[in-house]
Amino acid sequence: MSVWRLTTNALISTLLAPPCAVCGQTLDDPLAGAACPSCWAKIERLTPHLFTISPSIRNATALGEYEGILRDVIHALKYDGRRSVGHGLSSIMARRTIEMLNGAELVVPVPLHRSRQRERGFNQSDVLASRLGPPVCHSLRRTRATRPQVDLAAHERHMNVQAAFEMSSRAGVDVAGKIVVLVDDVTTTGATLDACAGVLLAARAREVRAITAARVATALR
Repeated sequence: MSVWRLTTNALISTLLAPPCAVCGQTLDDPLAGAACPSCWAKIERLTPHLFTISPSIRNATALGEYEGILRDVIHALKYDGRRSVGHGLSSIMARRTIEMLNGAELVVPVPLHRSRQRERGFNQSDVLASRLGPPVCHSLRRTRATRPQVDLAAHERHMNVQAAFEMSSRAGVDVAGKIVVLVDDVTTTGATLDACAGVLLAARAREVRAITAARVATALR
């Protein structure tokens, strides 16, 4: 570490005492990002989960279950706007889900409706897709504002996102014949991912896979 960086970190730590966005401990190296090495190390040790969503999605994986440290990191990104945390999480996803990314030609973030994105200021799935490796393509657009999936029972989630997505005319990249990886922050029933995959397959994507930062393993009624 350079003298300039050591000095700057010391000044920031002394004057501002910035806390880790996840655990709240004071950051020793605030220039390195909003989360501390201890929190990142815990996420690196998570065991990715392979799971099945539907015939539309060939393979799906999540970095871990939506609990504990991973839930806290996702909250810091999604609700506190800590995008640097999302970039760090994206880098870990790239390393830990490399088999899912092998051969992929595009990664496609699950889109927010424009009203939700305007309110939040960014799409967390864009941030998570940013460092996975393959080119990021905004192939999909959300055609209507849907109710938050977290508020709905399992059977309502599929109806909520039915016909809620379509191909975007602004993407500039044809998905036909390509292996595409959908990216989202959290999945439970997989209803949103399945709806997106159906649109991509209708546009003649050769294969659709899915990577999420977390999965809610508890079955919904």
